[in-house]
Amino acid sequence: MAPLEPWEKVLVNNEKFPQSAHGKKACIDCHGGVQSSNKETAHQGLIISPSAQPQKFCADCHANQVNAYLFSLHATQQGYWTAIDMRSMPENHAALEKMFGNHCATCHTTCGECHVSQPSNVGGGLFNGHLFEKTPPMTRSCTACHGSRVGNEFLGKNEGIPGDVHFREARMNCVKCHTETNLHGDQGTTTTPANRYANAETPKCVDCHPNVAPGGDENPMHQSHGNILSCEVCHSVTYTSCDGCHVAISDKSKKPFYETQDTYSTFLIGRNPIRSADRPYQYVTVRHIPIDADSYSYYGKNLLPNFNTLPTWAYATPHNIQLNTPQNASCDKCHGGDSSLFLTADKVKPEELEANASVIVETLPPPIEKILKASSIPADHVEHVSNSCTACHTPGIRNAPVSPPDHANYTDTNCESCHKLLK
Repeated sequence: MAPLEPWEKVLVNNEKFPQSAHGKKACIDCHGGVQSSNKETAHQGLIISPSAQPQKFCADCHANQVNAYLFSLHATQQGYWTAIDMRSMPENHAALEKMFGNHCATCHTTCGECHVSQPSNVGGGLFNGHLFEKTPPMTRSCTACHGSRVGNEFLGKNEGIPGDVHFREARMNCVKCHTETNLHGDQGTTTTPANRYANAETPKCVDCHPNVAPGGDENPMHQSHGNILSCEVCHSVTYTSCDGCHVAISDKSKKPFYETQDTYSTFLIGRNPIRSADRPYQYVTVRHIPIDADSYSYYGKNLLPNFNTLPTWAYATPHNIQLNTPQNASCDKCHGGDSSLFLTADKVKPEELEANASVIVETLPPPIEKILKASSIPADHVEHVSNSCTACHTPGIRNAPVSPPDHANYTDTNCESCHKLLK
């Protein structure tokens, strides 16, 4: 995104803005200052960003949005704190809060930084002469902050990788999928979600594509994989991962700032580390996040003593969806014994193996021929399915056929992948 000229950042559209709803209010109603033709006098007590105090300046007209926004992830940045708290200890919070204020808090977004101007952390500047935009301009608001991964993937800015089909073919923007609840927060709640994956899966692909849900069409891949694989496993392509970040000292300001060790392209399928009723998938796309045990060491020693509590290869929802991808071109891409698509232990740094135990794929999907030959689960086992197959079949009790030796690495969670219940 090209930087704006200084005059472009502040110049008000004198024709259109006074005719708008916000333009009918006096400037000092929101920005303070003094009504005067003298610049120095006029700027006394100036409030640069009134929407940083939304309850005072926005709630009179937008009460529902403001009340919800106070508990939103955009406002609270709770997603960061959930991860930091799980990896740290209470006695380290003071040092981490200092770190957060210096390096992370600039990502906090005000109402105005979505609807009037570019976010301050990318230089600020009015979108359109102070006119308020109900739908934020995607490339000057959404991807201004979410650019290095989401923006580049969605818009097709990664060399050799096409843009997301929703943008490339339909020119959809972010708010087509990410609704007001995603952006402003959930009206009526006074609780901030732990992170963006904490509650129901929204947006959800099957909301717009109900035919691909299990039972929705005749595509055998959708029917057999619908609740086992996230949609991205088959319909995403190469995306960005980042290694740990560390404090560096600016040559210019001599102040600390974070820089990422390395950024690289990946496509890897891992086990779902946050499996739940909302996200039942056994396998999902995962990407490395820019964190390591020493990321915050500039602010103190061993600030993340519980670093291994969370994986560094995290649940990912890449924004580069394609109808046809290398991995969905053939069943053998995943079922052919090729481990290149999967997050296996050899792809994880030795010091991060413990942290990623819940994500690493230990057993590759069996060949298609083996699945087709797998015996069916008797219909009278309907109450046992997904409960404890191995309780009977590993020791061979109750006349149960003993699991073959080559099934040693399979667990109850994936028996149904091959052995289907008889209707």
